[in-house]
Amino acid sequence: METERKKHQIFGYARVSSKEQNLDRQTELLGQYVPPENILTDKASGKDLQRPAYQALKGSLGLRPGDTLVITSLDRLSRSKADIRSELQWFQNHQVRLKVLDLPTSMVEVPEGQEWIIEMINNILIEVLASMAEQERRLIRKRQREGIEAAKKKGKHLGRPKLQMPERFPEIYVRWKNGELTARAAMGMLGMASTSFYRTVGQYEEKTIPKGGQILEDVPE
Repeated sequence: METERKKHQIFGYARVSSKEQNLDRQTELLGQYVPPENILTDKASGKDLQRPAYQALKGSLGLRPGDTLVITSLDRLSRSKADIRSELQWFQNHQVRLKVLDLPTSMVEVPEGQEWIIEMINNILIEVLASMAEQERRLIRKRQREGIEAAKKKGKHLGRPKLQMPERFPEIYVRWKNGELTARAAMGMLGMASTSFYRTVGQYEEKTIPKGGQILEDVPE
């Protein structure tokens, strides 16, 4: 018969980014607060949250209301501040206490009945991280704009380069449209691959044919 799970368990989570890195420092620190058998570890990037041990913690056999999760620092959850914020919200919604060793305010013990203090600390953390994540997004957009402007000033073309239209293209285009040539024959005469041919057709029609109209350019004889 299986033993009943203890209420209000304490878990620890440690992460390093690659298999070559060592987890010992983190697990040693966590061991001061967490039973060794309750420390879960991942050797995986923090670019997203899809890590085996971490997802196991959040699964049906892991954290439950009233439990505590201890980590050494917030970036063990994720490199993304937006992800960290969403995880803090998840812990709060599932009534899981998060203790972060390098954030002393998160380690505070409060008397029974004053748990609102912990919730207040979590809310402040969530708001601060939300603000930082938004600031990061603005900074990224600003750098992108600055990069585009700098490239334009240097005369660089951004995006897919425009195709050079073969000199005989208008003539071949009309013959193809009139059914005198197959698309394959037209491509062969122009020395163009299928993708390039149809891209050039699109560019040519956009330039020479108004909606519902006829070709504006004269076809050379």
